[in-house]
Amino acid sequence: MASSVVSVGGKGSSLSPSSAYSVSRALAKVQIDSAALEKLSKSKKQTLIANPSPNPRSQTLTLEESRAALLVLLNKLLLSDGNVRPDLPLLIEQTLNSDLNLETLDFGSPFALLSSILRLNSRSVDEFGGVTPDELGVIDSSSAAPNGICAVVDCCGSALARLSDAVAALSCEASRADAAAMDVPSSGDGFSVKDETDVAGDMKVLLFGSKLSGKAEAGFFSEIPVVHGSFRKAVRDLHGRTRVELNSGVKVKKGTGAGNCGKEKALVALVSPLAMAAKWMGENSSGRARLAIEAIADQELRSKVVEAFEKGCPSLDELSIKASSESDFVEVLHCGYELLVKYREVLAWEAAIALFALEADDSIEKSPVVEIGEVVKGDKKIEKKKKMKTLGKGTSAIRQLLKERLLCKSEVSCTNPAVLVELARELGLYFDPKDAGLSSLLSKVKEIVESNEVRRLPKIPKGTRDFGKEQMAIRDRAFSIIVGVFKMHGAVGLDTPVFELRETLMGKYGEDSKLIYDLADQGGELCSLRYDLTVPFARYVAMNNINAIKRYQIAKVYRRDNPSKGRYREFYQCDFDVAGQYETMEPDFEVIKVLTELLDGLKIGDYEIKLNHRKLLDGMLEICGVSSEKFRTVCSSIDKLDKQSFEEVKRELVDEKGLSIETAEKIGSFVKQRGRPLELLTDLKSTHSQFLKNSGSVLALNELEILFKALEKSKCLDKVVFDLSLARGLDYYTGVIFEAVFKGSTQVGSIAAGGRYDNLVGMFSGKQVPAVGVSLGIERVFTIMEQLEKDRNQVIRATETQVLVAILGKDLTLAAELTSELWDAKIKAEFGLTKRVMNHIDRAKKSGIPWIVFVGESELNEGIVKLKNIEAHEEHVIRREELVEELQKRLNNA
Repeated sequence: MASSVVSVGGKGSSLSPSSAYSVSRALAKVQIDSAALEKLSKSKKQTLIANPSPNPRSQTLTLEESRAALLVLLNKLLLSDGNVRPDLPLLIEQTLNSDLNLETLDFGSPFALLSSILRLNSRSVDEFGGVTPDELGVIDSSSAAPNGICAVVDCCGSALARLSDAVAALSCEASRADAAAMDVPSSGDGFSVKDETDVAGDMKVLLFGSKLSGKAEAGFFSEIPVVHGSFRKAVRDLHGRTRVELNSGVKVKKGTGAGNCGKEKALVALVSPLAMAAKWMGENSSGRARLAIEAIADQELRSKVVEAFEKGCPSLDELSIKASSESDFVEVLHCGYELLVKYREVLAWEAAIALFALEADDSIEKSPVVEIGEVVKGDKKIEKKKKMKTLGKGTSAIRQLLKERLLCKSEVSCTNPAVLVELARELGLYFDPKDAGLSSLLSKVKEIVESNEVRRLPKIPKGTRDFGKEQMAIRDRAFSIIVGVFKMHGAVGLDTPVFELRETLMGKYGEDSKLIYDLADQGGELCSLRYDLTVPFARYVAMNNINAIKRYQIAKVYRRDNPSKGRYREFYQCDFDVAGQYETMEPDFEVIKVLTELLDGLKIGDYEIKLNHRKLLDGMLEICGVSSEKFRTVCSSIDKLDKQSFEEVKRELVDEKGLSIETAEKIGSFVKQRGRPLELLTDLKSTHSQFLKNSGSVLALNELEILFKALEKSKCLDKVVFDLSLARGLDYYTGVIFEAVFKGSTQVGSIAAGGRYDNLVGMFSGKQVPAVGVSLGIERVFTIMEQLEKDRNQVIRATETQVLVAILGKDLTLAAELTSELWDAKIKAEFGLTKRVMNHIDRAKKSGIPWIVFVGESELNEGIVKLKNIEAHEEHVIRREELVEELQKRLNNA
């Protein structure tokens, strides 16, 4: 658990959920870092507000939640860049380190909260003098209560995630359940059902070596991977958000307001699935406990255990999460916390019953072996020993830790059903994060799981993939086609570092900047993994003062995205860019033409290229009444229309982006327009079009007309769709934007995208070098090509070997002589050493090698070799010295 003192406000320090929990339960004192106080003492003085207007929202907290909320508020005040006096943080520190009276603490409004803190310290509002506008803004905007509750929920949930697996493993032993039923098939793609497979793998480790599990039906145990996996994911999602919110500053608002409703809704959206997962966990835990009871052999004893369990174990049915938008945020979060506490009680009962059932089973080994007699074999006496049933190594260690706790705190026997309530109560206290012993138990469970006792196969990181030999063959073929197209258009190759200075990447991707992978700060330069190849290219052009260049690059990029089918965190991009001053639409035309040649050359099937213009999009938003500072954030919402309905996007525009319903609906009337380029263009340029009233839109429409006519002449306009909903969320686009979508049966989404970015180079050097480019998402193209190969039922050749030199024996020197002659003649060859002719033939067929050269003892004596054509089933005898010449002739004619 947390240390006895929680320090806040120090340079580089951060507030953790465990620290917040420790303070909430009065297990730790709070101390403000001296440097933070010194900084506050230098704040400019401001006019104090004696009696700010109240906020009508009511927030009723428990004592623990109040303490956590006050700690969050204190940290927010210390992080604030506004004018905060030392008086207020010191007052909160003093309050937290004293005995709180819950009845006098009010989070209903900033002023009411301040009044409560003052009363707790026997001071009056008049004596304190009020608050500064900045202090009031921090108090009002901090979301202290929701953040505090989430910190407590996070700490409890994190502890229960690992604890639940350990208790479930004990129940599996007690119930004799088939552990294999808990496993889930691995997808092999690095991301799907990851949490479920992790849970199944951890359960295997905990049960490794067990002689008990594996006989009875699995029952509730088969649900463990999915139920526990869902709980793990919910805990992880909440933990990530909570850590950010606890240590983020607030945008100071002058005066009072409604607080950070958007952030509070986000927290509710994370706590609600965690609470529901906890409810499912409780139902599953209760079901496992009943299965453990059924495994007790003594019927009378079993009846008494059932009676105690049904009377003492709590039910989660009466608790539910009310996550409607009208619900009070604190009420919803508090309900989530209650569900976790109730689930912890159920888990304690499951653990108590599992221990009881195991202790009541006389067949379980209490000592290593038990002698039961002897037998005579020949003239030797041999002891006959019967091995009793044993627990797994992990469950055995966990059982021992729990027993030590119970024997230490209670003098009652673990096999007496009359004391089951006491056992469950004691384990419930043990499972509470405030118990100092829990961290040791969790550390032991973690140590067991990470020991990898069952020698689980290693895994690759989430959102990555391995390329096997067949996949590499497809990849190499694709890269060859792609590079050929690039070079045909006069592009030169370029490579840049896999990581850039963080300052190079930040501020270029809009809302997607949160997906950038930052590298650890090790005392040097702050760096991040590249998000794409476009920004590094712009940096290269600016750094080298290049006025014009046509370049291509094939390399890996990295995005901290949520992996899904066809969406990875590490993947290749194939970029083609043209930078420099050219005639209107000249490079734009060539880039789109290159894209059509790439997709046609790869022969992946039907596709379409959606195309729009950023200036047309901005003109549309201006016509709809959207302020210019909201253009980019509104575009990021519009860009989701390929995955979400307009009603969902409209809700986001209104609730999160602050647009009126009327404005959002007006945007909808525009973005629903799509069609053949020249036909839709004619309609948009007609006299009734609102676009003609906007200068930016007129410029865009004129440019698109030039582009469409050029594409029509090049016979590729039929692949283009003019789509006003295409927005492309990246901030750096300034003109034409486009996106290629595969239309075949394999669902992979967008396979290529790009556009014009005239200002990106200038961001680095101040010198404007206009540019346009396209990026091919080759990973998704690989997926399509692999599926096409499977559909054709063709063998994918992983090698280009032309000849297999088959030595019918083990003469390595002969193999070295023959194959070296072939290698010197630039013939792709392999060799094999075995007397079995069919082994050589099978190898050639499996690898797709078209020719085999057989050399055995008889062929060696006669000075000949036998040349076999696998596909034609023809065999030819040729002179040894003519081998190279004959092979070259046949390979050239193939």
